[in-house]
Amino acid sequence: MIFDTIKNRRSIFPPQFNEEKVTKEEITQLLEAANWAPSHFKTEPWRFKIIHSDESKEQFSTFISETYKEKAPKFSEMKFKKLKGMPLKSGAIIAICMQRDEKLRAPEWEEIAAVAMAVQNLWLQVTEMKLGGFWSSPTIIIKEMHRFFNLNNGETCLGFFYLGKHDEVSVSAERGNIEEKTTWL
Repeated sequence: MIFDTIKNRRSIFPPQFNEEKVTKEEITQLLEAANWAPSHFKTEPWRFKIIHSDESKEQFSTFISETYKEKAPKFSEMKFKKLKGMPLKSGAIIAICMQRDEKLRAPEWEEIAAVAMAVQNLWLQVTEMKLGGFWSSPTIIIKEMHRFFNLNNGETCLGFFYLGKHDEVSVSAERGNIEEKTTWL
């Protein structure tokens, strides 16, 4: 039932991932789910760049940690090590990008929302497949991703989805009462 999948979706972080590889076929299935997100004017602004091989994860790890070191207003050795280690512990990293519609038919916020819906679809599929992951959007790093990826004109990076396999991680969650967040007219 979809409601159970929605309620069970959780952030699972790289330290919780095991060593088992995420296959190209599994990633493709996740991307297919993402591709069914709605978008105004059918612009389908989501773009994904997959960091899957050990070599590309190593390059990505070096890039994001060194970019942090170079750009952070206040450097933290702990954060540097965390950024360096996350890609190496992951089965794959999916860079989440947005390609603006050339005709600018939809406002930018709608294009960002469409990408977010694609990521939510991906995340729900991650949950269904009993994989783990989370969306990270470190501002100082995503602003520099044009230096790592060959981004198209009008394409921007919105973050990274760290993906991996895990051994039954139990994460509880609660939500406040929806009635407190709802106004009926």
